[in-house]
Amino acid sequence: MENIALIDSFSEFKDDKLIDRVTLMAILEDVFRNALKKKYGSDDNFDIIINPDKGDMEIWRRRIVVADEDLDLENEEITLTEARKIEADFEIGEEVSEEVKLIDLGRRAILALRQNLISKIHEHDNTNLYKQFKDLIGEIYTAEVHHVRPRVVILIDDEGNEIVLPKEKQIPSDFFRKGDNVRGIIESVELKGNKPQIVMSRTADKFLEKLFEQEIPEVFDGLIMIKNVVRIPGEKAKVAVDSYDDRIDPVGACVGMKGSRIHGIVRELGNENIDVINYTSNLQLYITRALSPAKVSSVKIDEEKKRAEVFLKLEEVSKAIGRGGHNIKLAGLLTGYELDVIREGAAIEEDDVELTEFSDEIDGWVIDEFAKIGLDTARSILNQDVADLVRRTDLEEETILEVIRILKEEFQD
Repeated sequence: MENIALIDSFSEFKDDKLIDRVTLMAILEDVFRNALKKKYGSDDNFDIIINPDKGDMEIWRRRIVVADEDLDLENEEITLTEARKIEADFEIGEEVSEEVKLIDLGRRAILALRQNLISKIHEHDNTNLYKQFKDLIGEIYTAEVHHVRPRVVILIDDEGNEIVLPKEKQIPSDFFRKGDNVRGIIESVELKGNKPQIVMSRTADKFLEKLFEQEIPEVFDGLIMIKNVVRIPGEKAKVAVDSYDDRIDPVGACVGMKGSRIHGIVRELGNENIDVINYTSNLQLYITRALSPAKVSSVKIDEEKKRAEVFLKLEEVSKAIGRGGHNIKLAGLLTGYELDVIREGAAIEEDDVELTEFSDEIDGWVIDEFAKIGLDTARSILNQDVADLVRRTDLEEETILEVIRILKEEFQD
C-alpha cells in the first residue's frame, strides 16, 4: 500500500502540469530505476510493474539461491538460509523474487527520488512546450497581459504558459494594462537553461501578413496572394498583392468598400497607414505603384546596381518621399531597389547652385542622401528644417549642420 500511497502523492504533479498518467508512470519507472541503481549498484535484476489505470506499482528483486558460504554478489544472490525464510522449500540454484518496499530504500533516497521526479516532470513539460511553440513560429497567437515592465510585457496564455513581448517588438503606440488580450506572432522560441522562452512580436512584417490571412477571406482561401510586406511599425506599411483569377481585384478585395475590410487591421496596428498595391513583374510599373500616392513621370532602372532614378514633377516629390521619408523608404524595401528622386524639369533659381558643385567639400554619399529625398540644390536644403532633415535622411545632425555651414558660406561670398 505504501507504494500506491507514494504514487498518489506524486500524482499531484499530473494535475499541476497537465501530464497524462501513462507518461507520469513512465517517468516514475525511470526515476525508480535510478534510485535502485544508486542503492544496489544495478537495476538489471529488478522488475517494476506499473498499472497506469489503477495508478499502483510494485518493485520485485530477482536473486539466485546459493549456499551460505558461497554468497558473493549480494544484489544478485541470496543465501539458502535467507531464501528459506521466504519459502521453506527453496533449493540452491532456484530464483527468488522478493518485493522491495520503498522504506527499504531509506528516507534520504525517497526524498532524492521525489526531487528527481519533479525535475524529470519539469524537463518533460519544457520539452513538450518547446516543441509545441516551435511549430507555432510565424503564426498569430493571443495571450493575456499578466505583468507590465519597462522593457518587456509578460503574457500568459489559456494554458498558463508565459510569453514575453519585448519593448522593441511592440508598436510604438502600444499601451497595455493587466488583463488586456494581446495579439502578435510567435517570433522565436529559445531554451534558456532548461526553460523555453517564447517571444512574441507585433512589429514583424509577418504579423501584418498573418492579419491579412485572418481578416480577408480571399487571402485565407488562397485566391489572393501576399507577394511582399514591408513596415515601419505604427507609421506606415506597404503590401503587394496578386491574384491568378482575373475576375478578382486583389486591392479592392483587401481594402473593401470605403476601407471596411482593412479598418480592423489598421486599428490593431495602432492606426498604421497601409498601402495595398497590385504586384506586377514589370519592374518599372511595380516601382511606380510602390511610390503611390505620388504620380511618377518615368523610371530609369540600373539592374546591375539595383538602383532606379524616379522622375517626378515638382509637386509630386513630397508625396513620393512622404512624411519622415517613410514612403520612399518602404517603396525601396518593397521593390528591392534603391530609389533616387529626380525633380523633372525643375528650374534652378538664378542664384541657386547644384549640390554636385560642392563635391570638393561635401562627400558624394552625403550628396546622394539629400538627392534621395529630392534635395539637389543648395537652396532646397537651406529652406528645410534641420530636425526634418535628420528624420528624412540617414545623416547625423552634425553632418547636416556642417553641410548647411558650407552652403551658407557660398551665398555669403
